[in-house]
Amino acid sequence: MSGHEADARALTPAKTLKSADNWKHLARPTSAGYYELTTDDTADVPVRLFFTKALLDAAEDILYRQIVNATRFPGVRLVVITPDAHYGYGVPVGSVILTDAESGAVAMGPVGFDISCGMISARSEVEAEAATPERRLAFNRAVMERVDMGYGGKSKRLGNLSESEFQNLVRGGAEYYVERYGATFDRSRAERHRIPVDDDWQIPYGGKGRPERGRDQLGSLGGGNHFIELQRSEQAGTLFLQVHTGSRGFGHGLATNYFELAREERPGEITDIDLGYFTPGSKHYRDYLNAVAAGGNYAILNRLVIFEQVARAFQEVFGSELELVYEISHNLVQREWHPDYGDVWVHRKGATRAFPAGHPFLKGTAWESEGHPVLIPGSNKDWSYILRPLERAVNSGYSVNHGAGRRLSRGAATRELSQRAIDDEYREAGIVVNADGRVPLDEAAPAYKSSQEVIEAVTAAGLARVEHALYPLASLKGVDERKGKKRFAKGGKRDHRGGAQKWEGKKTSEHY
Repeated sequence: MSGHEADARALTPAKTLKSADNWKHLARPTSAGYYELTTDDTADVPVRLFFTKALLDAAEDILYRQIVNATRFPGVRLVVITPDAHYGYGVPVGSVILTDAESGAVAMGPVGFDISCGMISARSEVEAEAATPERRLAFNRAVMERVDMGYGGKSKRLGNLSESEFQNLVRGGAEYYVERYGATFDRSRAERHRIPVDDDWQIPYGGKGRPERGRDQLGSLGGGNHFIELQRSEQAGTLFLQVHTGSRGFGHGLATNYFELAREERPGEITDIDLGYFTPGSKHYRDYLNAVAAGGNYAILNRLVIFEQVARAFQEVFGSELELVYEISHNLVQREWHPDYGDVWVHRKGATRAFPAGHPFLKGTAWESEGHPVLIPGSNKDWSYILRPLERAVNSGYSVNHGAGRRLSRGAATRELSQRAIDDEYREAGIVVNADGRVPLDEAAPAYKSSQEVIEAVTAAGLARVEHALYPLASLKGVDERKGKKRFAKGGKRDHRGGAQKWEGKKTSEHY
């Protein structure tokens, strides 16, 4: 295919598809533990589905359209679909897209609105039996005193930052934070300390996105699928903790404003904002990469600031320290090297980086000989995991899933699940939710796939091994998502029938 033909094809929306009705039959299993998908719609772009047969059979048919979308950006070299994949915005949540680093696109839908959403995991020497029902509730209450949760939540640690200090934090990342404020965490256990931001880049304040909303949110959890969870390690028998959150209103605002710029730049081509992208010739190309870097720095700091507050709550209730295991991002585009494709932009949309032992990016780090930890949450009534990548992660673009993946939309979960029955199930399981025991229905366990089945696909393909299986004891989540939905209900423009991620309001409004 010539460069001109490739560009023309890349700019064609995936509207009329030739294989939409039989794509699952065209997916061929390989001895490497994944399915290869080659159709007339995907052309010469390799597509790898890391599914078990059961996960492939259960996948939404409409997911195919977004898989094809993922192959259509300029310069795509490989598309990977992770086992937690479900219908998202433009491309699947649970997709990895490699584009040529010199001439390919930096795509926006494959990064998403919650730039650098990610995870923290921590461990303790406290035996799990110490987490009695009373202490689980006390822990939740102690965390809620220190960390604001839900839509529009504010920072209790840093307050409303001045503009100059906010600039220092989103540009200096964890390096600046530790130097300025001190820290109780070991920042060498973060995936990265700081993502460089060009000095001359300016935050695009105002506009439709209003990223300035994030200035007073640094250290707050947000809503949606963001959580804080006290857990028991099956292997160690001790208490662990996980935190899942991202870049709040700052990242959402940056993404919104650059999506608009992408559409303005190519008005005849980018009709769907989810499929916006910039190529090296665009005047916004470098600016968008800076926005992702700044949003990433914010999200990393947000997790670390929350971890400090949660660690204080843990010390208060259990009289012992929490040790940071690792901090890692999802929803990023990063320049990396791959032995088969050379220098590439790796877009991970709802996916996690997985570098095994000996990977050149780990040289000189604590993870050089074992690979870095990979943090995989399940639902708050299912197993979560800490994995270690293996050599065959090269097959998946050095990536694995970022969770279990939704099986019910938020609206469907709210309509179909019984509040009383779900609350009773959690109470019987001994899982303490917030301070009142009321489980947000759109985040309840039946809304998610089995995390065990998803991890089975990862281990069967030799991408990673399980180091810890973690079961929830206490769960903290923002509970005002429904208010956010009502507030933004008029913003919804489309309803993807049959998709697990049916859009029923303004995009991802519950997160910030």
